[in-house]
Amino acid sequence: MPPTELNPVFVLTEPTGPAAPVVFDSPHSGITYPSDFAPAATRAQIRTTWDAYVHELFGAVPATGATLLAANFPRAYLDANRAVSDIDPELLDSPWPEPIELSEHARRGMGLIRRFALPGVPMYDRRLSVAEVRRRIDECFIPYRHALREMIDAAWRRHGAVWHFNCHSMKSRGNAMNRDAGAARPDFVIGDRDGTTASPAFTVWVAEYFTQLGYRVKINDPYRGADIIRTHGDPARGRTSIQIEINRGLYLNEATCERGPRFATLRDELTGFAQAVAAQAREPLARKALP
Repeated sequence: MPPTELNPVFVLTEPTGPAAPVVFDSPHSGITYPSDFAPAATRAQIRTTWDAYVHELFGAVPATGATLLAANFPRAYLDANRAVSDIDPELLDSPWPEPIELSEHARRGMGLIRRFALPGVPMYDRRLSVAEVRRRIDECFIPYRHALREMIDAAWRRHGAVWHFNCHSMKSRGNAMNRDAGAARPDFVIGDRDGTTASPAFTVWVAEYFTQLGYRVKINDPYRGADIIRTHGDPARGRTSIQIEINRGLYLNEATCERGPRFATLRDELTGFAQAVAAQAREPLARKALP
């Protein structure tokens, strides 16, 4: 299934069948290092920040009528799921010239530009200049977020509604940089920022879909969703935005980052989920089956 747009920043794959107002995006599964990255952390340490192969797990959703966007640049270089103002001043060699709004993630070293790769492991051995952070925003953040907005808005204009899924993976246990440090995690976490980016009934529908497949699922715990779904979710206007977190232990050897034996099965299940959403979302009369 060839992508319809490929560039250094992202891969955009359009539906290969009848289009549905369904959009998937994977902002953290890129692993192509930009030439100016120059981290002090090792590749092995940086890999722990990587949502490994998530774009592949959702790679067949265009066959269901959905659109798929995936970043090529690493989350460790720039996190497209943070607000553009979520800049940690401790990283910079001079003051940021625009307003800063630190999230709880940035306070733990995981803002727009990460300060730590792992607990106690700095990403850099130097401070970054304002110019290089601005370049990352201009060359990565803005193009990725613009492409995502265009996809979501186009689907909404054509169909009067859109269902967006922001796709991630999570470590099987939280570390010291996470709110749930040391805790074992469920198989899936479905986030809607406490009912603000999707109707609670639809969030439950998504959670129950995976529960019925035999998975352990939680809603908004420990992940509620970040800036992407906050930006695009507006259920009162027919704009649903859900974050899906998948436990890496389901499909990955977390020590080696090699695909595990259940990778293909999980990929098929996620394609089935996309098909279930798209089949009902495609036609207005069928949407009443979606909460």
